[in-house]
Amino acid sequence: MPKRTLRRVMTATAAAVGTLALGLTDATAHTAPTLDYVALGDSYSAGSGVLPVDPTNLLCLRSTANYPHVIAASTGARLKDVTCGAAETAHFTQAQYPGVAPQVDALGAGTDLVTLTIGGNDNGTFINAITACGTAGVLSGGKGSPCKDKHGTSFDDEIEANTYPALKAALRAVRAEAPGARVAALGYPWITPAAADPSCFAKLPLAAGDVPYLRGIQAHLNAVVERAAAETGAAYVDFSEVSDGHDACRATGTRWIEPLLFGHSLVPVHPNALGERRMAEHTMSVLGLD
Repeated sequence: MPKRTLRRVMTATAAAVGTLALGLTDATAHTAPTLDYVALGDSYSAGSGVLPVDPTNLLCLRSTANYPHVIAASTGARLKDVTCGAAETAHFTQAQYPGVAPQVDALGAGTDLVTLTIGGNDNGTFINAITACGTAGVLSGGKGSPCKDKHGTSFDDEIEANTYPALKAALRAVRAEAPGARVAALGYPWITPAAADPSCFAKLPLAAGDVPYLRGIQAHLNAVVERAAAETGAAYVDFSEVSDGHDACRATGTRWIEPLLFGHSLVPVHPNALGERRMAEHTMSVLGLD
């Protein structure tokens, strides 16, 4: 090969290599950094009842298919999951069980993203309301509103007086430990339909008048979660619209929440695998992570 031709080939090759290197450098510069993601919260975040169960902490009945794991798999985030079934707001700063550290201990200055559901177990709101109304529904044969007649505003009063300030304190504790993180407080997807469904009584034995009563209690709980989030600089992920029509009365494959009776989950009245996936998808959409 003549020297002049060889020089041209070498020059062209060097230029091509330089262009390729520049392209790789540019692509690397535009690659988003990996998110350090910490998942906090109660059984709705833990995915309690959804298989497979995380074997690292059986006390918390945490699923490896919960919405935090779905988000992490979709975004490539580094996930630290300390969600725990039955957690209350107090367990953000206090140990829930021996050997289970306060949840905010998982946070740090390098935390980029935090998600959580919390508040439903404070005052025993969910379990007490569902148990009381389910029992009253069975005894009344599904007629009237025996649970509302007996308990009136007591559940709402506890939510306002106790859960709301506890939520603010918990979210402030999160912010103190992870000052640079984006914090998202999720609402709870609907458990009951807006109105009584006679065909659902065998699965969710609530008296006709207590179906909207329970839904109203849940709406109030979600409202104080939203309020506390706004007052502490956290984002709120609202499920009131997207989960409508996916309550525990719906058929398998449509419902996100398993019913009290004759469901397919180890833990009734909690999200199933579909519900956890949909919670992840909507959270990612709201936060712009999809």
